[in-house]
Amino acid sequence: MDLGIDGKVALVMGASKGIGFGAAAALARDGAQVAAASRSRERIEAAAARIAAEGGGNARGFAADTDDLESLPRLVEQVERSLGPIEILVVNTGGPPLGDPLGFDHSQWEQAYRSLVLAPLTLIEAVTPGMRASRWGRIVNVTSIATREPIPGLVLSNSHRLAAVGLFKTLANELARDGVLFNSVAPGRIATDRIAQFLDVPLEELAATPQPDIPAGRLGTIDEMGDVIAFLCSQRASYVNGVNLPVDGGLVRGI
Repeated sequence: MDLGIDGKVALVMGASKGIGFGAAAALARDGAQVAAASRSRERIEAAAARIAAEGGGNARGFAADTDDLESLPRLVEQVERSLGPIEILVVNTGGPPLGDPLGFDHSQWEQAYRSLVLAPLTLIEAVTPGMRASRWGRIVNVTSIATREPIPGLVLSNSHRLAAVGLFKTLANELARDGVLFNSVAPGRIATDRIAQFLDVPLEELAATPQPDIPAGRLGTIDEMGDVIAFLCSQRASYVNGVNLPVDGGLVRGI
């Protein structure tokens, strides 16, 4: 299926591994010019080279830290100087730590807010003027099923990711008339380093372990996540706006 994004410039955050890598690889396979960003220049350049080698797509690495809000507009400027105006943005920031819900100090709450709410907002503020001028844009945020069912031990994620969903829903209502669509994806249990650390099980072992409480019976893959994100970023998803889409194999039981 032609997604209608051939040649479009896509900025993908947190793209050196995990879901961000899956999204960058899927967009590159479908013809987008991908700016893959992550904290480590070495890791993101290796990831961009892997995307190009495995999928034949166009990906370039950019070093950027979403915790450094002041640097994010500069990242957008660098990408646009190198590749052209950004037409697709995938926001994928790191997950906050586990812990006792009343055991975090205020600085940790503030840091989670900066990472999960202010970082997406800062990037959105930088890219939407160009999207609105061209009357075409796609912005997708990677959230969590914690936005549908709170996860024990993840109070910072449970709280701030919901704020991000509210931000995206509000912007979806406001900017759709300008051709800019906002959506979120809510991953369930995806085979990534983070879930392996969370469960304290080697990733290879975890990926091969049946998951009886998931109707699909297994963990999801980063490729499956990437394909869903790529669709939401596409011309084919031109009437999908303001959703927070679970990608969880049926794990969330609520309607």
